[in-house]
Amino acid sequence: MDGITPEKRSWNMSRIRGVDTKPELLVRSLLHRMGYRFRLHRRDLPGRPDIVLPKYRAVVFVHGCFWHRHRGCRYAYVPKSRKDFWKRKFARNVERDREVRHLLRKAGWKILVVWECETVDADGLASRLSSALGRS
Repeated sequence: MDGITPEKRSWNMSRIRGVDTKPELLVRSLLHRMGYRFRLHRRDLPGRPDIVLPKYRAVVFVHGCFWHRHRGCRYAYVPKSRKDFWKRKFARNVERDREVRHLLRKAGWKILVVWECETVDADGLASRLSSALGRS
């Protein structure tokens, strides 16, 4: 059973942001310092990628480990209450991510997924982004 009231849970959930999250801001700042220029949340692309680098024909999704089910990550737990609801929700999120990646690949885009937990190691992330985008 949930330890807080439904009203408080609703308030908590309403505070979860979809854009401009801390991990997303960290990745954007890092890319900008590295000299990359990009667009944000292009509506004309499937899934509205968090970051679009048109010059490299690449998109970056900054995924929350909890919502997008980062395998093996301690943040990708299933809440103790309403387990069936959460399992269905997570399964649909993962399926939607898969569909979006397929559509973007089909359209010729390179896809990078940065997990929330990976933003802790800025140097490692910078190296990964640089090599994925074709810079050393």
